[in-house]
Amino acid sequence: MFTGIIEEVGKIVQIKKFGNSISLRVFSEIVTKDLKIGDSISVNGVCLTVVDHNGNFFEVDAVEETITRTNLGKLNTGSFVNLERARKFSDRIDGHIVQGHIDTTGKIVRIVEFTRSKVFYFSYPQEYRHYLVPKGSIAIDGISLTIAELNENTFSVSVIPFTLQNTNLRNRVVGELVNLEFDIIGKYVINYLNANKRDSSSSILNQYIEQPDL
Repeated sequence: MFTGIIEEVGKIVQIKKFGNSISLRVFSEIVTKDLKIGDSISVNGVCLTVVDHNGNFFEVDAVEETITRTNLGKLNTGSFVNLERARKFSDRIDGHIVQGHIDTTGKIVRIVEFTRSKVFYFSYPQEYRHYLVPKGSIAIDGISLTIAELNENTFSVSVIPFTLQNTNLRNRVVGELVNLEFDIIGKYVINYLNANKRDSSSSILNQYIEQPDL
């Protein structure tokens, strides 16, 4: 489990391709201090497993499903990525519950600069609209953020100076893809409501079928 509070911005130093999957070698000065092979780590919000670790470098694999659903396949040598180690149950949760299971990607369509902050506007697939609510939580490239404005095809987040300085949003430009993970609590609520609807419809249908002919 993660919280969406980015610990460090790492740098991709090597990418190896194996068919439709890739191996990423990442340079890091902070998260590598107590990292072990087999540990879970969030890279741009994607929960991956450390398969090699040497000094200030670690390696992770991203397979076909991950490449299809995330922006990891768009990374290049020199790309900056958000890093967060898996949390302990004793840790304080400063952001929100983030699983590292990406739902889809969005695109940066507009960036508005203010004196000390920026507002980012993202497009997103319409079928995920019911997971978004104004002032609700969302993880963008693993960063725990709050939705400021919500429209039919876009949503915005306001980013404070600290987050700009300590995440890869400082390097982001219009047109780039970002990983989106919607609030897990909201997803469970939606699933529960949909299940109740299905059960209710099935019950009504069964009553109609079982009703004896007059």
